[in-house]
Amino acid sequence: MSYDLLVVGASFAGLACARAAALEGLRVLLVDKKPAAGARLHTTGMIVKDAVDTIPWLRDVPRELVQPIEGVRLYAPNLTFADLRAPGYYFWATDVPRLMEWMVGLVRAAGAELRFGALYTGARRGRDGEPWSVQLGSGETVSCRYIIGADGPHSRVAKSLGLSQNREFLFGVEHEYARADLEPNYLHCFLDARLAPGYIGWGFAGVGVTQVGLARRVAHGTRQGRLDLAAFLRKIDGHIRPDGAPLSIRAGMIPCGGRLPHVGGPGVLLVGDAAGLVSPATAGGIHTALHYGEQAGQAVASFLRGAGQDPAAWLPQTYPDFRVKRALRTIFERTQQDWAYNMLLRTRAMRRLGEWVYFHSKGAAVPAGSTRG
Repeated sequence: MSYDLLVVGASFAGLACARAAALEGLRVLLVDKKPAAGARLHTTGMIVKDAVDTIPWLRDVPRELVQPIEGVRLYAPNLTFADLRAPGYYFWATDVPRLMEWMVGLVRAAGAELRFGALYTGARRGRDGEPWSVQLGSGETVSCRYIIGADGPHSRVAKSLGLSQNREFLFGVEHEYARADLEPNYLHCFLDARLAPGYIGWGFAGVGVTQVGLARRVAHGTRQGRLDLAAFLRKIDGHIRPDGAPLSIRAGMIPCGGRLPHVGGPGVLLVGDAAGLVSPATAGGIHTALHYGEQAGQAVASFLRGAGQDPAAWLPQTYPDFRVKRALRTIFERTQQDWAYNMLLRTRAMRRLGEWVYFHSKGAAVPAGSTRG
């Protein structure tokens, strides 16, 4: 079997890339080891307004798959809070499994072939310009002219082809509940140095469910850290109170070190989480995954038609370097003491920083509030 482009990973980046390349006329095969794009997800699924504004096909997402959220309620460790808003700004909470399946439909409609339950195990090629020979877990070998690795934070493509791999991570757990008592229309974010060292806890009313999660920085060289979600739920009981047992539980590693240094070579390129394109400050990566996944698909098509350079030689230079957000992460990790953030959240400077992180300086904070009840 011979293809122009093999995309490894039915992630947001992989699906956007496969669709864009297929629309450009390439013979595209997308493979993923999971049984479906919406299976075994590790993402909260929050999409920022900037993505909706700049990626036209996102405006066609069925309305029943998204829930707009207009504000952020940022809590100090003592549970005093500041409400942050920006005029006209919103986030989309999404029904991630159904959204991914909707995207699969777009990719198939564009003419790409998708194979689930197909594990990428390695690739080799001869002289420059010769097709790749890609081995799948089934024993099948496929031929392709270009490979895109969109296979997540522990990329098999990166490992097999000697590209950079993520080394810095957060570990997160999220529960979904059918019902919960909370203030709607807010992304609730909680600072706590003991329960969430190096990151935050969160909760929000999503699409038909309430999502509550907690994440922490993971020590270098370890796979995960301990998270006490039960203690977190006890602490925030006056602000978010789930009813009953969780409907589902997600857990996974989130890259937080920023863009990786070596993400491509002749005929191969990493995108999305595989390339470290996740904000070190917010751990958000869907916008960059969709944008650069689509850019990669179009650039590969141009290259294979002889109308442009290999995108591995130039596209990574356009990836965000997250320099400021990496600095913010470092400062946060070194200064995260509960007493300090109890004081800082009262200040206008801290609220303005929160606005910049969440809204890119597009709004003004509401004065800090206090615990309810």
